[in-house]
Amino acid sequence: MSFGQGGPSWGPGDPQRNNNAGGRWQSPDGQGSGGTPDWAALADESAARGRRKKLLFIGGGVLATAVVGALVAAVVVAAGNGSDTSGKDLPSPEALPSKSGEALPSFTPKAPAPPPNPKDFISSSKKDKAPLSAATLFPGAKIAVGDHTYAKAATHRTTACASVTQGALGSVLVNNGCGQVIRATFSKGGVAVTIGVAVFDTEAQAQKAMKQSAGGVASLNGAGVPTFCRNGSVCRRTANAYGRYAYFTVGGFTSGKNVTQSDATVFTAGDDVAEFTFRQIVARGQAQASAAAGAPAS
Repeated sequence: MSFGQGGPSWGPGDPQRNNNAGGRWQSPDGQGSGGTPDWAALADESAARGRRKKLLFIGGGVLATAVVGALVAAVVVAAGNGSDTSGKDLPSPEALPSKSGEALPSFTPKAPAPPPNPKDFISSSKKDKAPLSAATLFPGAKIAVGDHTYAKAATHRTTACASVTQGALGSVLVNNGCGQVIRATFSKGGVAVTIGVAVFDTEAQAQKAMKQSAGGVASLNGAGVPTFCRNGSVCRRTANAYGRYAYFTVGGFTSGKNVTQSDATVFTAGDDVAEFTFRQIVARGQAQASAAAGAPAS
């Protein structure tokens, strides 16, 4: 017995089922047996029907699996063809709940304090506290301004301001509250210059003394420099002020010769000594301002 597509086929010699009602069996020659059924044939046919049902059941399972697979494939294709609807039901950004209405703390940036002004420290005795003496104003054995070098001679300090002046300058210093005068003499090539620094409590006092000045500071001899600019000899005098300091120069020849407008060496020496003193006063203010900037805030 062999099986083909669609169920069993019956070969010659096998019993064939009649389509007539009643289910009578016929022999291969078409004649009904009319006698005892062929039990062996019936058993074979029953077994064949069972196998056919089993095959149909297995085939149906394969078909069902194929259908489920097709459905899954369809879902996968639908998910990958750009028709993904995930997120479509989410609210738009405008519709999303806003953040908490509680105001965040705000901070106003605080600008750093400006650096101290150096001149403030040398314009008032209340802030100008650095040590002050001839050694701090005129350190070393000589000074240099540009390519000019001058040897330092004698130095002197006094609180009796009028005692180291000539002419009307003494009374001007006293009347404006002079606290002390520091003097130093510098020389080069037969020319000597004495500078006197008058110290006041305020800038206003120093400015007033400079504007009212008459006469001049007395020359300071010693330490290798003879007496000069005394006994009526003509010398060059200057007056300046910066901060609470007014400073005055007197310069001339150590020989006692009178100074004229053509004596450039005397003019240059006087200007150089005054310039050096000005720089020393400025440096004093800068040093104190720098120290104040680096100090911890109180």
